[in-house]
Amino acid sequence: MRRFGPVLVPVLLAIADALLVNGLEMVLELGVSVVAAAALLLRRRWPLLVFLVTLPGLYIGYIWFAPMIALYTLAALRPSRVRLGGCALLLVAAHFLPYPISDFEPTAYRENTLVLIDACVTSAAPIALGLLVRTRRELASRVADLTLSLRREDRLLAERVKATERARLAREMHDVVAHQVSLISLQAGALQVGAEDEAARGGARTIRELSVRTLEELRHMVGVLRAAGGDAREAGGPAPQPDLDELPRLIERSALDVTYEGPGAAAEASRPQGARTVERAAFRTVQEALTNIRKHAPGARVRVRVDAVELAAPGAAGAAAHGREGLRVEILNGPPDAAVPVPALPGGGHGLVGLRERAQSLGGALEARPTAEGGFVVRAEFPYGAAG
Repeated sequence: MRRFGPVLVPVLLAIADALLVNGLEMVLELGVSVVAAAALLLRRRWPLLVFLVTLPGLYIGYIWFAPMIALYTLAALRPSRVRLGGCALLLVAAHFLPYPISDFEPTAYRENTLVLIDACVTSAAPIALGLLVRTRRELASRVADLTLSLRREDRLLAERVKATERARLAREMHDVVAHQVSLISLQAGALQVGAEDEAARGGARTIRELSVRTLEELRHMVGVLRAAGGDAREAGGPAPQPDLDELPRLIERSALDVTYEGPGAAAEASRPQGARTVERAAFRTVQEALTNIRKHAPGARVRVRVDAVELAAPGAAGAAAHGREGLRVEILNGPPDAAVPVPALPGGGHGLVGLRERAQSLGGALEARPTAEGGFVVRAEFPYGAAG
């Protein structure tokens, strides 16, 4: 009804107007009036033609609704001044002149003046209403466009603020962390050269290599932040990101008693799409877990296991629960060795939270809990399909 109401209601009003004015006996008058009413069905497609078709109904049948509705539609859809002026004159003429024209009395000044005023009002009212409706629609459209423009500006402003903040964080990270790590690297280099003990020189060499690697990764992160902040000129090329191939080297440098079980050669040879992102997440999970073990469980025995497996689909169960290829990472440590002192290393308490957020962003999950033997286990699953 909402769709056809605006089309049918004017037609029904015009037909009722024709029947009330002309009745059923006046064949010619009723005929042109009904044709004028029926023409309103096409008033939105051909408003000017429909208006011209309604004029005989006004002139011969003395109907009002059909020509006034047609003129309103013309003003709302085709608001040309010349066209509206000509149509207004035609409606005034059809309303003012009687049918037949021989009944016109030029000397009836008072009556002709009243009819002329009535004709002018009949012509001006639908034009004014049509122009008002069209203006309202245009204003509503402009307000909507302005609202969308303001929303876009708000988004751009928010993105600009975030970009500025990223650039500031990049500068702060570079100025503070890079300076401290550089000092560590320099001190380790000096110790490597000046130490007489072979074990001390080896430890200094390891510290220096780790410092250099940290600076490389820091440079990459600063580059990402600056690029996101619009400072792409200072970003530089991206540094190589660690994957499963780097895990043995990470474990070797961890200074922990670690047993590593990696994926088979066949799984490494056939890496599916998104494997690099997943492997980087697996590497970071192992890295953070080993860091936590050094802090909280020194001297503990550790087992790191990485398997290429089929993971359960979210919300599925039984035989239908499988089908997504991915990686399962498990880091299990035993209880700490009481003979090994606990290092006084700072911790922000955000490491496991960040790992869980990383796993969830890739469509996976992470579990971290203590074991019955007094150790701790970190287990994460990363599906390949969700990685970009």
